[in-house]
Amino acid sequence: MTTAMTPSSAPVLVAEHVTAGYGDVRVLQELDLRVHAGEIVALLGRNGAGKSTTLSTLAGLVTPSSGRVLLNGKARRDAPFRRVRDGLAYVVEERGVLLGLTTAQNLRLGPGSVADALAYFPEIEPHLGRQAGLLSGGQQQMLAVARALASRPRVLMIDELSLGLAPMFVERLLQALRQAREAGVGVLLVEQHARTALRVADRAYVLNQGRVALDGPAADLLERLPEIEHAYLGGDPAQT
Repeated sequence: MTTAMTPSSAPVLVAEHVTAGYGDVRVLQELDLRVHAGEIVALLGRNGAGKSTTLSTLAGLVTPSSGRVLLNGKARRDAPFRRVRDGLAYVVEERGVLLGLTTAQNLRLGPGSVADALAYFPEIEPHLGRQAGLLSGGQQQMLAVARALASRPRVLMIDELSLGLAPMFVERLLQALRQAREAGVGVLLVEQHARTALRVADRAYVLNQGRVALDGPAADLLERLPEIEHAYLGGDPAQT
C-alpha cells in the first residue's frame, strides 16, 4: 500500500457520534468516522454490521436520530442531491447504471463530462454507443465509478466495489481509486474482501454491531487480519 499524497489536516467527511437506523431498529450506535482529502479509507465488518447504513446516512438517505454528519466542515441534514452538489459522490452496491441507456447516456446523467470519465477509464470509450445492459458486470462497475469520478468529487463512497467481479476488473478499479487519491479525492470504500481493501487503503474502520470496534492504519490492521477476521468478520464476506 502506497499513499500518493499526504491527507489534508481537516477531514472532508465526518460522522460524529451518529446513531441511525430504520424505524425502531438501531443499526448505527455512536459512530465516529472521518475521511480526509487524498486518502482511501476502508470500512469493514461482517454481514449486518452497518456498513451500507453508514454510507446511506453519510449520503443523506438515512437521517440520524442523534449525532451529526459534516461535509466540508459543515453539519448536514439536507437532501442527498445537495450533498452531491457540494462534492459527495456515491456508487451504490447495485451500481445505479440504467441498463436501457447507452454508456454515454449514463455518463451524461451525472454532473461531470464524458471526457472526465474517460480520463479514468479510457477503455470504455469504444462502448459509448452500446446499451449499458449489454456490458459485463466489470464494465458496468467501471461505468458507475467513472460517472462518479467525472463529477470531480471531494469524497467518493463506494459500496462493494468488487462484488461478483473478475480479478482483472477489480485491479483496474483499484487503480482508478489510487488515481483519484492522487487527485486529492477522499475515498470511503466498503469492500467484501478485507485483504483487498486493506492493501489499497491508508486507514480502516472495522464495524461490529453498528459501532467502531477497531480503527487505525490499514497496514497495521492487515498484519492483524487473521485475528480481525476471527473476531469481527466471521469468515463471511461482508455485504451489508
